[in-house]
Amino acid sequence: MTTKTKVLNFVQKYTMIIALVLVTGFFAWRTNGKILMPQNITNIISQNAYVFVLATGMLMCILTGGNIDLSVGSVVCFAGTVGAVMMQKGMNMWLAVLAMLVVGLIIGAWQAFWIAYVKVPPFITTLAGMLIFRGLSNVVLQGKTVSVTNAKFVQIFGGGANCYVPDFFHGNGINLFCLFVGVLACALFLFFTVRNYSARKKAGLEAEALYKVAIRAVIIVAVVMFFTLRLAQYKGLPMALLWVVLVVLIYTYITSKTTVGRYLYAIGGNEVATRLSGINTKKIYFLAYSNMGLLAGLAGILTIARLTSAQPTYGQSYEMDAIGSCFIGGASAYGGVGTVPGVIIGALLMGVINIGMSIMGVDANYQKVVKGLVLLAAVIFDVVSKKKNT
Repeated sequence: MTTKTKVLNFVQKYTMIIALVLVTGFFAWRTNGKILMPQNITNIISQNAYVFVLATGMLMCILTGGNIDLSVGSVVCFAGTVGAVMMQKGMNMWLAVLAMLVVGLIIGAWQAFWIAYVKVPPFITTLAGMLIFRGLSNVVLQGKTVSVTNAKFVQIFGGGANCYVPDFFHGNGINLFCLFVGVLACALFLFFTVRNYSARKKAGLEAEALYKVAIRAVIIVAVVMFFTLRLAQYKGLPMALLWVVLVVLIYTYITSKTTVGRYLYAIGGNEVATRLSGINTKKIYFLAYSNMGLLAGLAGILTIARLTSAQPTYGQSYEMDAIGSCFIGGASAYGGVGTVPGVIIGALLMGVINIGMSIMGVDANYQKVVKGLVLLAAVIFDVVSKKKNT
């Protein structure tokens, strides 16, 4: 393999990471470093928590063959509406949280049934869901705003100005507990990296060159510690970040280590062959869209906690943010390709673009233009790459 080929393969493999670094550097230059201020780093996480959650679920739908769920924004709004109304009537907070998750799951299962077993195209089914649950949100709220006044709910699920993990070590001017968590996360990452590499070597399996593994590990640790330090310099770990990390870890494991995850990729690669091999593809479709509803319920919880209210307009364009994050993060428009870490990088890129343009004072309409162009570029890159490989 020539040096040119190696470079091209490296660029293709890490395109989105390179793009994230370049875009962040551009906005750091244009905003005189404001985008890298601790508070703005925290805002990127808190304001885009719903994107991380929804994009993770959307990936599982896209893996089945480039299918998407257009209803997630409306489901977020409806689930949040149900929870807000329940808490307004004095019901237990945890009962309301459970209700929001169950509502999301039921809606997801209802749509999944039509998609998986009746073979209604996902685009049509979820487009109908987008209209139905947006309308139901307006019916329940009667066009009004319902405030979320439960302080415990707001604090636990990441809304408001004081929703951060306490500094149990009581640092002076810097959150020591946040630093501790960052160092611990890096240590665990290095431990599992070394263990996996050693296991592959002992088993006689093909493994990446050691220097590549080392370089990637050093870069990841450096990035994690940079963000950890920035968060520690502000108020520490936002509660919303904990929920995002939990979702990312669970679904990274599901997509990479479980049978269901392998089946998702198999269906996206060749659905007919997968079905003929004895795999129940209908069940996998059902699980993918039911799961999307469940995560939309969680996103509804995070949304009303951050905004401390429920409104009929909440969740608009959330589906576009989730879909865009997936394709920008490397998911294939044809299905069968994509990873949760890649989707998170795509969501971060979208978040950096949003907050960077906001700091620069770019008009909201031009922001949509830029995001649309970035999404188009990501899909064009995927399509062109596929043609070159065939």
